[in-house]
Amino acid sequence: MPQAVFDKSEYERRIERTKERMREAELDALVVSDPANMNYLAGYDGWSFYVHQAVIVTHDRDEPVWIGREMDANGARATTWLSEENIRSYSDDHVQSPYDLHPMDFFAAILEELDADDARIGVEMDAYYFTAKSYTRLQKNLPDAEFDDATLLVNWVRIIKSEPELEFMRQAARISENAMQAGLDAVGEGVPEYEVAAEIYDGLIRGTDEFGGDYPSIVPLMPSGDHTGTPHLTWTDRPFERGDPVIIELSGCRNRYHSPLARTTFVGDPPEEMQRRAEIVVEGLEAALDHVEPGVTAESVERAWRDVIEKYDIVKEDRIGYSMGLGYPPDWGEHTASLRPGDETVLEENMTFHSIPGLWFDDFGVELSETFRVTANGVEVLAEFPRELFST
Repeated sequence: MPQAVFDKSEYERRIERTKERMREAELDALVVSDPANMNYLAGYDGWSFYVHQAVIVTHDRDEPVWIGREMDANGARATTWLSEENIRSYSDDHVQSPYDLHPMDFFAAILEELDADDARIGVEMDAYYFTAKSYTRLQKNLPDAEFDDATLLVNWVRIIKSEPELEFMRQAARISENAMQAGLDAVGEGVPEYEVAAEIYDGLIRGTDEFGGDYPSIVPLMPSGDHTGTPHLTWTDRPFERGDPVIIELSGCRNRYHSPLARTTFVGDPPEEMQRRAEIVVEGLEAALDHVEPGVTAESVERAWRDVIEKYDIVKEDRIGYSMGLGYPPDWGEHTASLRPGDETVLEENMTFHSIPGLWFDDFGVELSETFRVTANGVEVLAEFPRELFST
């Protein structure tokens, strides 16, 4: 029996909202290859995104059609809400084939069966797992079809979360708290970085007494020492040394929903300058969070942060947050709204963001972040964790 995470009615609402956007874009069919969007519409959940897969949405069908590798069809039966007729699979000789076969040959045949061979078809041109060859192969097989870029169509549907989605994000926040505490507790002089990563992973997967954790879309990020000015480094086998700043960014994950959290610690007594910069980050982050409510723009939230740091003659060009939630590797972000100048997205209730207004300098960096939900009249911060510079 299908083991879809949400009620069928939840998926039906998502499909209808997607079809509304398709009508606005004048699309007859939509090929959804982003694994997060596939999960959102069909419930499919499996580590199979290294091969070609997708769900297809058309206006005349109540259910999407899942297409994937033959050995993954049982995974679709196990995790989706789809009927058997809407689970289609291609044979293994299409996988990395030396026989001039490609999965998009099979996809094209399904689109033809769905009367979309001469239709206007949306494809996710900038999705991580939709390749250039996929696009050209579809064009070759369906010469009468018109293809249009629909990269973020489903992503913008996802930006407003339902209450069941929010509950999974809150559960992910509980896991983030436990994993962050485990990581901070493990950092110490002489401790190899990988030992701290192991403790974090243990917390991410063990979860809480009530529920376990899933694998996150991004591994724990742990730049340390001279490299804390470089935010996206992972761990090494180097032992921590006294005087090292250490940044930890991680996220708990529940049923593919995330709640990222970042904090900074110091091996020994942090220097006064680093403590001061950490206090500025906290002040700016809290100003941004205080500004959040329905009706304000994404750029105005960033402006609240910048108003704070400009008092201290600090300039930060990077965005300070982004819409996020459901995700697969390599990213938990939704690639839609960002908290940065020029983004005029109007915040609405039940949007969720990861705000990470870190400051990075040549010799050290400081990160403190929060995942938050836009409420009817303000903000809900999902994690409950001290906002401070930690030390060992």
